[in-house]
Amino acid sequence: MIDLNADLGEGFGRWTLTDDDALLSVVTSANVACGFHAGDPSVMRRVCDLAAERGVRIGAQVSYRDLAGFGRRAMDVPADELAAEVAYQIGALRVFARAAGTDVVYVKPHGALYNRTVRDDGQAHAVVAGVRLAGGDLPVLGLPGSRLLAAAGEAGLTGVPEAFADRAYTPEGTLVPRREANSVVTDEDAVVRRALAFAVDGTVEAVDGTTVTVAARSLCVHGDTPGAARIAARVRTELVAAGVEVRPFA
Repeated sequence: MIDLNADLGEGFGRWTLTDDDALLSVVTSANVACGFHAGDPSVMRRVCDLAAERGVRIGAQVSYRDLAGFGRRAMDVPADELAAEVAYQIGALRVFARAAGTDVVYVKPHGALYNRTVRDDGQAHAVVAGVRLAGGDLPVLGLPGSRLLAAAGEAGLTGVPEAFADRAYTPEGTLVPRREANSVVTDEDAVVRRALAFAVDGTVEAVDGTTVTVAARSLCVHGDTPGAARIAARVRTELVAAGVEVRPFA
């Protein structure tokens, strides 16, 4: 069994990046932008309404406050401030999720915050503190072996290890930074092959050709990857054909 998630609601005003309608027909979990790296109240409400209608689980995709940089710029935020901002984002999305007859059922950091919490214990604990501050024992998605998942476990939260079908991996099992060449896998056949390897074998081929073990409960296809909806549909079809049950972890 594996969950299939995507980053959704990554628009603002008249600007649209992700094909939310198409992706919500494929994925089982939606990481919804909460306004700090993308998203606004209207976008958040629309995505929550569609997700509830289609039985897709809603997760808060929390970020550094970096709308101009799409949440992908490194920032230094004091722990107390970061915890408050994480709680704020969860609370904002929860309003629209509940209005749609459902709720926020997990949390996933975005971009620079996600990558920072792989190794930074202080920022990882701040994110978890924000989740606890928002109320509820929400599961937290993160990279296997990350400080974020360790901090979640220490706080009594469920840490959900995640893999990325469309991102390149280092031999250490971390993501290749986006500033480096070929950090994003755009070839559809390659993305599908990698998704199957994650789900069936628990492995991925790193950039140096070595095989890395990645035990994941959720598989992400980025919503801003070119052709994301088509790729996600192919991934789901091939997973099912391989005997993998695709369903939400939450």
